Amino acid sequence: MHTREEKIEALGRVIDTLDILRVKCPWDAKQTNESLRPNTIEETYELAQALLDDNSDDIRKELGDVLLHILFYSKIASEKGDFDIADVADALNNKLIFRHPHVFGNVKADSAHQVELNWEQIKLKEKDGNHSVLGGVPKSLPALVKAFRIQEKAANVGFDWEERDQVWGKLDEELGEVHSAIGNGEITDIEAEFGDLLFAAVNAARLYGVNPENALERTNRKFIARFNHIEQGAKAAGKSLKDMTLGEMDALWNEAKNAEL
Repeated sequence: MHTREEKIEALGRVIDTLDILRVKCPWDAKQTNESLRPNTIEETYELAQALLDDNSDDIRKELGDVLLHILFYSKIASEKGDFDIADVADALNNKLIFRHPHVFGNVKADSAHQVELNWEQIKLKEKDGNHSVLGGVPKSLPALVKAFRIQEKAANVGFDWEERDQVWGKLDEELGEVHSAIGNGEITDIEAEFGDLLFAAVNAARLYGVNPENALERTNRKFIARFNHIEQGAKAAGKSLKDMTLGEMDALWNEAKNAEL
């Protein structure tokens, strides 16, 4: 591993390279916050995928791509006279110290959960912080991730089940309301009740220490692998999927499942 000085020097080299590219490369020179934003979103998702794969080489590469965007936005801001990367780093450092009084102050926190509870109270007290518990949840987050963060923040100020197994009654209740809405046939009611059911399922996952986004993505990948096995089986039999019976597809699905695909 590198020394502190080597890490600082490496970051300095990247900053110097970006400064040169901003002047001499036509593509880099024309970039704006607006033009970079879609790429930033894409890079963030690629990092999330690498983290889920637990692939060190890919994580290192994708972290570099995300770091480039952080430096790029800071460079653009410095050209406008707004702030530069040093301001970003200083603000982050000050925030870390302020939000960790159990490390840099005299507040006591013996568990990660207690730290989370303290964080929510600290955020509400910050000069430029959120003025409501849920105010810091980005509106643009995907709905599943947003539901999880909403529930986390509410729980951190005490709005949570007294016992986690109580959530199963709520899930049963929401499932019953979905069935009732389907029976009534009103699509807006059906959508609303499915939303409540999904929200309750996310809550259950949270209470049992499972990140629902990661859990659903693992299931997505599992489904893709097994469905690809069905497609390959169809091709091997000289058929298209439309020519196969549901029984034939189920047999291939179970074959993939038994092979732990």
